[in-house]
Amino acid sequence: MRFLTVPPVVLHLFLLLFLASPATACTKQEKRNLLQFLAGLSQDGGLAASWRDNGTDCCEWEGVVCNGDGAVAEVSLGSKGLEGRISPSLADLTSLLHVNLSYNSFSGGLPPELMFSGSIIVLDVSFSRLNGPLPELPYLVTTDRPLQVLNISSNQFSSEFPSATWKVMKNLIALNASNNSFTGHIPSSLCIGLPSLALLDLCYNQLSGDIPNTLGNCSKLKVLKAGNNHISGILPVEIFHATSLEYLSFPNNGGLQGELDGAHIVKLSNLLTLDLGGNSFSGTIPESIGQLRRLEELHLGSNNMSGELPSTMSNCTNLKTIDLKINNFSGNLGKQFDCTAAVNQPFPRFACPSEL
Repeated sequence: MRFLTVPPVVLHLFLLLFLASPATACTKQEKRNLLQFLAGLSQDGGLAASWRDNGTDCCEWEGVVCNGDGAVAEVSLGSKGLEGRISPSLADLTSLLHVNLSYNSFSGGLPPELMFSGSIIVLDVSFSRLNGPLPELPYLVTTDRPLQVLNISSNQFSSEFPSATWKVMKNLIALNASNNSFTGHIPSSLCIGLPSLALLDLCYNQLSGDIPNTLGNCSKLKVLKAGNNHISGILPVEIFHATSLEYLSFPNNGGLQGELDGAHIVKLSNLLTLDLGGNSFSGTIPESIGQLRRLEELHLGSNNMSGELPSTMSNCTNLKTIDLKINNFSGNLGKQFDCTAAVNQPFPRFACPSEL
């Protein structure tokens, strides 16, 4: 008797396909949860045709992805022309990990059930016309939530930016709340309650007050953006303790002032972009800025700074963009840089006047 020999590569592919295929279809309860979400929409973007077919496995429905056990793990409905309210029924999908409802035209707010879900790790509702306050921490929620990425940017959220909400968000890595109408202060609790935070974007809001010195506790923070607000005061010394920072950006706040501390700025050796333009900073550019060897963009325009540019800036060989306009600097910029080399960059944004 001859036996058919199956090549190992074919066997391996078969096993991969077998393991990737759902063992079972989604449950009736999951179908009900999805249909309840659909029922809350005034415009469904054509989803009804596939979602309301009860003879169809909802794992095959548009925008729905199931895991190997046949449970709904992802709902991805970005840019589908959806209108109406977001139903909290999505939070009842107990295996749901990823939710993308961005670039739609919802009304109302973000259901707290989604933000404080016991399973969701990525929640993106950006560019979706959501309004009202961001959900505060529910009284009954006392354990840490699994959420890692929260993108609520470019909506119409208003009222005071919450502070208690983050007490149960210790797994949060990225928080983008830019381009809304949040008021109040940057919460001092952010970096105390979010030890894993790597990205914090609060640009284009109506935040005011000082920069909390507790932001220096964010040891993993790489991106800190809070431009185009009404923030005042100085850059606290503690912020330079966040030595993982690659982007430090507070432009167009108007009320930020003080001098750049050379002894502290060198601690940010990973810095790629420093943007403090459109404020009221004074003093000179410190000599120690030349130790920021990775620096690619330096924006200090529209401040009250003065003095000659330090010769050490020529050590910043990765600089592609320098904006120093509307200050009181003096000296010859050409002495500090090879302007010919800079202008030959693919997308030069480098000004090389003979005199500043």
